[in-house]
Amino acid sequence: MSNMFTAIADKVKQGYPSIVFPEGTDERILEATVRLKKEGVLNPILVGNVDEIKGLANTLNLDVSALDIFDPETYPEFDELVVSFVERRKGKATKEQAEKILKTPNYFGTMLVHTGKAAGLVSGAAHSTGDTVRPALQIIKTKEGVKKTSGVFVMVKGDQRYIFGDCAINIAPDSNDLAEIAIEAAKTAQVFDIDPKVAMLSFSTKGSAVSPETEKVVEATKLAQERAPELVLDGEFQFDAAFVPSVAQKKAPDSPLKGEANVFVFPSLEAGNIGYKIAQRLGEFEAIGPILQGLNKPVNDLSRGCNAEDVYKLALITAMQGLTE
Repeated sequence: MSNMFTAIADKVKQGYPSIVFPEGTDERILEATVRLKKEGVLNPILVGNVDEIKGLANTLNLDVSALDIFDPETYPEFDELVVSFVERRKGKATKEQAEKILKTPNYFGTMLVHTGKAAGLVSGAAHSTGDTVRPALQIIKTKEGVKKTSGVFVMVKGDQRYIFGDCAINIAPDSNDLAEIAIEAAKTAQVFDIDPKVAMLSFSTKGSAVSPETEKVVEATKLAQERAPELVLDGEFQFDAAFVPSVAQKKAPDSPLKGEANVFVFPSLEAGNIGYKIAQRLGEFEAIGPILQGLNKPVNDLSRGCNAEDVYKLALITAMQGLTE
């Protein structure tokens, strides 16, 4: 495990938060949560039928006797969750609808976070991004002043670490969206001891091309700089001008980034998704995430192709976010 995750684990242990995992019958989740509990990093809460979870654990030769397992069908405080959910939805769900909705693991788990019984949630090993994000937006909701949640990846290779966003949520962000993503990505970087230097990416550097696409990034850069003047943030940049000092010296000599960006904001979801996967597959970077940012409490989404190590690391990140909220 990289030095970054070792350091995160050491910090998380001090707070020992509870993190809920709605996919209690997934073997990757079981393997990771048993490890987290055994190492004393955090307190995992599994959601699901107790007998099914224990049966799968026995098959996998895993001991889950020390783990908390909450079954929505038998949870003693279920009625209180129903009342809280109806209040949170403000007339958009009746008591009867809430009782049905909260029997689904992701909604049940998200309500545990909302009511303070867990500091955060990790899901997505067996569910779509929408299944994870929808309850979060309806229940946890975005922070005051944040209009949309967004998804970033921490890209790790040895001691190198970078933030890439948005790579998961917003298909065609406008200038306001990009500015918000940039500011939130800088905050995410700080959670993981990355001193943020934010590059707003494009296919143009400082006006080398002019089009609606580049103008969108230029405007986003201005908005972000106005809203967070304390940030080292600049754009619009081609990737090499943001990342390679010698190229930056030629293309943008007056920029405060000086080719040392470590937070990269992509102009669209397709660019972000392609970019992080190229870095992952060709550059051999580990991609941790997507980490959802802008929410009142941390809810994070696994890839359905994840392994137990991915679950373990995203749980650490989620716990770290919970401790710094």
